[in-house]
Amino acid sequence: MQELRHVTSINDLTIDEIETIFSVASEYLRELRDPNLPHRVGRSINTGSGAILATLFYEPSTRTRLSFESAMIRLGGKSISSADPATSSAAKGESLADTVRVASNYADMLVIRHPRDGAAKLAACYASVPVVNAGDGAHEHPTQTLCDLFTLLQEGKNLKHLNVAISGDLKGSRTIHSFVYALARFGANIMLMPAKGMELPEHVHWRLKNELNCFAVPRARYEKDNASVDVLYMTADKPHQLSLISDNAGKPRKNIDAMYVTRFQKERWAGKPEEYPTIDQRFLKDKKFSRTSIMHPLPRVGELDIALDTDRRAAYFRQAAFGVPIRMAVISLLLGFAREPGLKKYPGGFRPERHDIFDQSEAEGLTCINPNCIVHDAMEGRYARNRFELTAPHRLRCFYCESDIAEFIVGNRKTRHFSTDVSIPRDYVRNGRDIVLFADADAALAAGYSPVKRRRRAL
Repeated sequence: MQELRHVTSINDLTIDEIETIFSVASEYLRELRDPNLPHRVGRSINTGSGAILATLFYEPSTRTRLSFESAMIRLGGKSISSADPATSSAAKGESLADTVRVASNYADMLVIRHPRDGAAKLAACYASVPVVNAGDGAHEHPTQTLCDLFTLLQEGKNLKHLNVAISGDLKGSRTIHSFVYALARFGANIMLMPAKGMELPEHVHWRLKNELNCFAVPRARYEKDNASVDVLYMTADKPHQLSLISDNAGKPRKNIDAMYVTRFQKERWAGKPEEYPTIDQRFLKDKKFSRTSIMHPLPRVGELDIALDTDRRAAYFRQAAFGVPIRMAVISLLLGFAREPGLKKYPGGFRPERHDIFDQSEAEGLTCINPNCIVHDAMEGRYARNRFELTAPHRLRCFYCESDIAEFIVGNRKTRHFSTDVSIPRDYVRNGRDIVLFADADAALAAGYSPVKRRRRAL
């Protein structure tokens, strides 16, 4: 078996690793369709005999859970499942951390879906086998994005400079967050068409701009017939181009290569939207959609007209079918029985730079500002420390859910002083044990800290 490796975010994978997954998935797809290969067993491929996959689903699922289980069975392994929290020990108050420590003894890999953002990252901290994120709150859904990109390739698209329009609930959809990160890394152009009030979260915008070399083009700078597009992200070929964009830049070709539609994420919102974009034949009649692949992660609940099902551009059922070979590839590469080299032990993946991490106990100082983060769960919070990456001089990122915090202050445990300085000096980071972070001055004062009278050195 390979050294331990997890996939909790699409950014845990390098471009080379993603392309390896596609290569392995393509081979599995060919083999599943070829009845004459000698190593086939029925419609399965007997390369993972003896391996066991456990699916731990704390939220409803059809395609993701069944495709993972089907993938393991088609590889010759077996699958066990806990698909209803009401019938598991979670109903008795067992934490996710304890569950994965126990389940690691029963299976070779854990696939986890959870309503809390960052739950998969927490599970990976306690599991002794690979953990794959099958969707955690509104955070990410990395293997769905692998299916989406693989579908685009199977549709004959080249990801570089691809024009992809994304419609619907972009704030609550974890699928979209993984998808836009991957599209940006492959050099696609992202055209956002959010429902009102459901725009991409601010921290996703910030990451696209500052870490993924994308720049937003104001609406006034692209075609008048694209008035429905809210924001267009263009990808720069090289990071230094970000400062060299001319006034005439930001006008993409008119053809839309893919239209990605998402449902209203009712489980993450109170109430119903006043209006929600619907994609139908009337919307797609413009010639710029003539060769557009229509995609949807499913289920659909009215935002995608069923009349499109017989349209040659409809790719969403093919997209769902590709979930099996893609997840076969992920399983086999993580467990080391693919013919290609497996995924190496983390660190790896896409990281623009190594970020310093502040690590505090759950009872001290700053906590994640995302109310749905796993650290705020009554059962799970005791297992999650307040951990933050320093991604910029005055910007923190939650270790679990990756929400960003742009306003905070710094205290020193030794001096019992705090500073409202706008940046964190590097010597503070190196001596991280003396640092405590607070949301504001009132929180620091309540903890017994006093304002620093002199700048940095006194802290």
